[in-house]
Amino acid sequence: MLQPKRTKHRKSFKIYHDRGKAFRGNKVSFGEFGLQAKTSAWITARQIEAARIAITRKMGREGQVIIRIFPHLSLTSKPIGVRMGKGKGNPEKWVAVVKENTMMFEVKGVSEEIAKEALRLGGHKLPVKVKILSRVESSVAENGGK
Repeated sequence: MLQPKRTKHRKSFKIYHDRGKAFRGNKVSFGEFGLQAKTSAWITARQIEAARIAITRKMGREGQVIIRIFPHLSLTSKPIGVRMGKGKGNPEKWVAVVKENTMMFEVKGVSEEIAKEALRLGGHKLPVKVKILSRVESSVAENGGK
């Protein structure tokens, strides 16, 4: 699963995902089709891996999957039955902060039907509402519908 090799601090402050939309990383840049988040959430490393596996299974041995998000944020929790106080808990999982309109996955090298079906299956593994875009649709939206 994805997690940073090393970090400056083991325990970090929470980064909230529900403030505004993504204005970077919101277009199809590396592939032909992309999976865009239409709501915001924290996406765990396990969910990213589950979506990646679902997409690659559908595509078979052809094509390429590009993952555009990475879980940099560690979430901590204390054991069940421990009283309040006595410091912060231990890091339990790693999450990626995904804002609205963030492009999460991209695929290239496969037909349109396979790409859209693979991204649809991958989107079912994620806790956000998703939209499947092509490179053409992404650039049309960027230019204001021209």
